[in-house]
Amino acid sequence: MPKRRAVADSDEESAAEPVQKRSRTNESDEEDQPRTQRASGGKEVARNETIEIEDDEDEAGASVEPDADEEAKFEAENEERIREKVMNRTKGQGGVAEMGIIESIEMHQFMCHKYLTFSLGPQINFIIGHNGSGKSAVLSALTVALGGKATSTGRGSGLKSFIREGQAVSEVTVVLKNQGEEAYRPKEYGRSIVITRRFTKEGASSYKIKSRDGKVISTKREELQAICDHMNIQVDNPMNILTQDSARQFLSASTPADKYKFFLKGTQLSQLSEEYQTCMENISQTAKVLKRKAEVIPDLEDALEEARARWEEAEKAREQKNKSAELKRELAWAHVASKEEELTKQLNEVAHIRHRVQKCEAQIADAEAERLACNEKVALLEEELDALGNVENLTRRREELGVLIKANKTKLSQLRADEKSILDSKTGVDSTIAELEKKIADEQARLETRSKEKRDRATAQLQQLNAALAENEEKLRHVAAERQRLTAEADAAKTELGRLEQEQKGLRDRVVDCDEQIRRCAELEKNTLAQYGNKMDWVLAEIKKRRWYGQPPVGPFGLYVKVKEPDRWGRLLRVVIGGAMSSFAITDARDRDALARILHESGNGRNSQIIISEVDLFDFSEGEPPQNYLTILRALEVKDGYVLRQLVNNLHIESTLLAENRAEADKMLLSLGSGGVAMGADLYRVVRFPEGGGQSSVINDLRHSDPRQHLFRSSNADTERRRWQAERDEYNSRLFSLGQRIAEVKATYSRSQSTTSELMRQEREVNAKIRQLKTQVNNIQLELNEDLPVNIQALQEALNEQRTEKDNIVHQYEQLIKEREKVQQDQRPIMEEFEKLRQQIAQHSDKRSTISDRLSAAVTERMKADNSIKHFSAKAEAEREKLAAAEDIAKTLEEEFQAWSAKASQYCAPYPNPRKAEVVKRNLEAVDAALKERERRQGATIEEIADELHKKEVALNTAKMELRALNSLNRALRKSVKIRLARWHEFRRHIALRCKVYFQYHLSNRGYFGKVLFDHVQGKLDLRACDCQRHVEISAHHTPDEFDVFMDAVNRRISMKMMIDTANASKGKQYILITPQDMSNVKGGPTVRIHRMSDPERGQGTLAFR
Repeated sequence: MPKRRAVADSDEESAAEPVQKRSRTNESDEEDQPRTQRASGGKEVARNETIEIEDDEDEAGASVEPDADEEAKFEAENEERIREKVMNRTKGQGGVAEMGIIESIEMHQFMCHKYLTFSLGPQINFIIGHNGSGKSAVLSALTVALGGKATSTGRGSGLKSFIREGQAVSEVTVVLKNQGEEAYRPKEYGRSIVITRRFTKEGASSYKIKSRDGKVISTKREELQAICDHMNIQVDNPMNILTQDSARQFLSASTPADKYKFFLKGTQLSQLSEEYQTCMENISQTAKVLKRKAEVIPDLEDALEEARARWEEAEKAREQKNKSAELKRELAWAHVASKEEELTKQLNEVAHIRHRVQKCEAQIADAEAERLACNEKVALLEEELDALGNVENLTRRREELGVLIKANKTKLSQLRADEKSILDSKTGVDSTIAELEKKIADEQARLETRSKEKRDRATAQLQQLNAALAENEEKLRHVAAERQRLTAEADAAKTELGRLEQEQKGLRDRVVDCDEQIRRCAELEKNTLAQYGNKMDWVLAEIKKRRWYGQPPVGPFGLYVKVKEPDRWGRLLRVVIGGAMSSFAITDARDRDALARILHESGNGRNSQIIISEVDLFDFSEGEPPQNYLTILRALEVKDGYVLRQLVNNLHIESTLLAENRAEADKMLLSLGSGGVAMGADLYRVVRFPEGGGQSSVINDLRHSDPRQHLFRSSNADTERRRWQAERDEYNSRLFSLGQRIAEVKATYSRSQSTTSELMRQEREVNAKIRQLKTQVNNIQLELNEDLPVNIQALQEALNEQRTEKDNIVHQYEQLIKEREKVQQDQRPIMEEFEKLRQQIAQHSDKRSTISDRLSAAVTERMKADNSIKHFSAKAEAEREKLAAAEDIAKTLEEEFQAWSAKASQYCAPYPNPRKAEVVKRNLEAVDAALKERERRQGATIEEIADELHKKEVALNTAKMELRALNSLNRALRKSVKIRLARWHEFRRHIALRCKVYFQYHLSNRGYFGKVLFDHVQGKLDLRACDCQRHVEISAHHTPDEFDVFMDAVNRRISMKMMIDTANASKGKQYILITPQDMSNVKGGPTVRIHRMSDPERGQGTLAFR
């Protein structure tokens, strides 16, 4: 099928609910189909039968385009016959339609009309009136009332624009004739259908479809669409209703392609084409669905095979029940035999365990002595290692120097390669120059000595210019070198300036932090609670005022905690437990939301933690170390026991040790022997694990701006404020000095930049001078060359080129040598410093490595000793437990042996030589498991399994039959659509030929000649005539607006007569023609009715007509 020739349709009213003559295929069926696909892709759908599914997507959208020769042949065969029919038809009198005629129209507050109503004749109606009298409103009212798009009227972009100015609602009523055998639902509607559409400024719109006696039959738009489809009313079809703008645009600006689209839309061929395309797409989608259904067939076959296997397995299950009973008798006496054997083994095991316990106790004593010696050795080595320090700064500097050395070596390698290349080039150029000079000398020897004086003079001038050129080139090299030096100096100054500005920013941040701390100190002088959070006095007052489910919240914890030695431990404890000093504790979880709101309103929502815990003054002394060890708890004074328990639960203050430094903290943990955590006043956290080994990490100090800085201070707020002020003054002093240094560096940078700019200017001037001298040298050289013979001149030019090339190579070589010397000069001090650092690091590394190796060995030995102690202690304890358990087991086994022998005798007679109980039990379990698995897997009797097998067979056969039937139906539908497409092409041929004949017939009535040129292949339509009126009859309604505004009086009179004659000859058609011109030359009659609009006074009532 050819591609759809889509018609532009952009009105918002019909975009959601398009008016259709025929119902379209619902393409959503595909969504209801199964989505499962098999890897085989449907290549085989049955064991013994293959169901082929057509999937011809290309065929769905393909059709043979019309051929121009076939169209011409069709016209030649049928044109005379159709013309004869047209001639015979125009001689007769047409009839009045019994259905679909517009009987009357009524408008309320519509456009310029307050109220307007009139009746229409059954055949031809003329609506006349001056401009502005509201003629086009009648056309717009018909379009809107019958469900047309507002934009198609050319009078507004939406329904709201049709409401009369100053009004809130408008209403349009149209009465349609509904008589004859083809009347629409005559029992409900009667002889007329009344359609009323009401719409408001707010955008609301509603329909009322009533019978002649005023009974409302429907209010749905779908009913209106059904009526219009039944009566073939197409308000959006320009062949039915043609507005002024559409007519003007079509006549003046449309292309042949637009005319062809207009023709297809007016004849409804485009709608048929779209519907056929939709049908083919649905057929293709159905084929895909059938293909997916076919892929399910193998699954049904697998289910059938599975059901058959279950049935066969059920038959085998009966034989295993007898075997199970025999195995149970053997198992009873196998257990008795195994119990006797187990008792013997257990008695031997008891004796063996006693020996192992004695051996473990001796090994524990040896390991304890070894651990004590290792502890002393580790302590001495750690002190020696701490005293040695680290070499991080030396290593960092060595890495920086290594990067510089590598970069310089890379440069030197590149320079050596460049040097070799330059020397090779110079050797070649020297050889060429020598050869050219020899050729020139030989050539000049043959020349006469004429013009010698002129050449000597030019040669002398040439020497002077070359000397000046060399002097300027030397000056240029000097200026360039000085500029490079100043540029490097400026870059260094810029780098230093960046570093100083970064340092300046850090000092300013410190000054801001000091100001913040000074402000907090001022707050502390006014309110001692400020160190625990914002507006803490208000928080406590709110807590007292509120009613709580449990006990009132307790906090902030800092009110109840005091450090005994703040100068010694204050800095460490501010970091470790300072965050908990703003916390609150409650006993009932329902109080949490209320307390959280109070803290949030005061600005403490993120800093204050809420702990939910019952009041439990438990004993925590078991977790404390001996009294000679200082813990966080022993360094504090906590006034409230409830707060103390919360700190114990959450921060483990009862077991965390305190020490002066990391080494002392490690010693304390080692002497404690059971592992643990210790904090050093030098902000180190040390951990020792119970199984041996440990680690230490740095505790990050608080920022200067951290509010916890005011906790645990021995001095008051005023002292702290003065301390922060002194620190701020120090930072300000450093900022001042730094500012002076920055100013100096900026001045250096500016001076270097200025001097560099001046040197660049001089460099440009020298370059200009060099170019000028080179030009003069070249000119003189040209003069000398002109006096030479052609071959000498060519040799001289080649010689000059080679000398220039040599000068360039020499210059490059000189620059390369200078650059290499500079890199080598820079490399020497770097290498010396690098070697010095390497020796220092090597010495330090050797010492540290030696001590570390010894320390690691000592720690390893100690860990081995600890592990040995733990291992042998645990082993000894385990062996003792094993011994007790083994003795109990032996006693129990003897009792069980006697009991099992008695029970086995009661169950059955002794079973001779039973196998191992495990073997018998495994066989029995396998048999029982097979029986249970069958019952679990099958869950049905043999008869039920047989029924299931039958159902699976029926399901497979049914699925195959349904698939074959649907596939046949889809083929029939595809064939039917193809037949309809062929008929569609025939319709298009007939309609196009009739259009041509009618066009020529109407032109011939006025003595004109013209053609309608159709090109169905390219989709074009063209009209050829000097002056003509185009008119195409497709539907029962034709309503052109101001159809005669482009005509003069004579043509208008003739056209009026032709239209009236055509309308009178038409059968079952109604015409409404709108014009602002006078209709005095047209007389009314039974078939012609003229409606005259009043002059534009905007208050019309019922129209007068004749």
